[in-house]
Amino acid sequence: MFVLILGGTAEARDLAARLHGAGVPFASSLAGRVARPRLPVGQVRIGGFGGVVGLAAYLRSSEVTHLVDATHPFAATMTRHAAQAAADVGISLIRLARPGWSGRPDAPGWHWCGSLSDVCRVAGGIGARPFLTSGRQTLPAFAAWSDRDVLVRVVEPVQQALPARWTVVQDRGPYDVDGELALLRDHRIDVLVTKDSGGDYTSAKLDAAAALGVPVVVLSRPSSPAGLREVSSVDGCLALLPG
Repeated sequence: MFVLILGGTAEARDLAARLHGAGVPFASSLAGRVARPRLPVGQVRIGGFGGVVGLAAYLRSSEVTHLVDATHPFAATMTRHAAQAAADVGISLIRLARPGWSGRPDAPGWHWCGSLSDVCRVAGGIGARPFLTSGRQTLPAFAAWSDRDVLVRVVEPVQQALPARWTVVQDRGPYDVDGELALLRDHRIDVLVTKDSGGDYTSAKLDAAAALGVPVVVLSRPSSPAGLREVSSVDGCLALLPG
């Protein structure tokens, strides 16, 4: 038995620690998009595979018996590649994705959108001082907001030029409610833009928005490949692995 974890998330690190403690042979793979990633225990490789063909070749050459896709809930391309490569090689695949925020009591009052263009349109019609927390790769979708005082929070530095009125905060969670309340108040935020990442690391902004009555616009998660086995916890993942 040899498990390959497609990681980069807190759940992936937790799974690595649990496998390590149980003496199960495994390795973790990170995409390499973050300059200083939080590394899991055990063997780690960093970098892409070169699509489905490259991933399938790696699975064969490394004699991987079980593949766990524990990438970010919005890493849709990697999830599709993992599903196809696992099917091509004939090994087990489990998708480990933390629960989204749709179960929160305030979630029915949010504006849920299926695309970034819809997010931009809906949020743009609600407020004039948005707080963008949807990730640096989504920023081009909001280029039309050059005439607004936009607060952007990212983990990694933004590479492209941004409008002069935009303010960028580079920070990494977990965040607390008091800090998020202060941020929203200081920048007079009147609409929060995020995506349904789930988990606790970045959920404090939602509590702060609820406390201040700030509307929330959310990008819904992408759909998963048909037939994919999905679990929402490390315990659930371990229950599907033999041994």
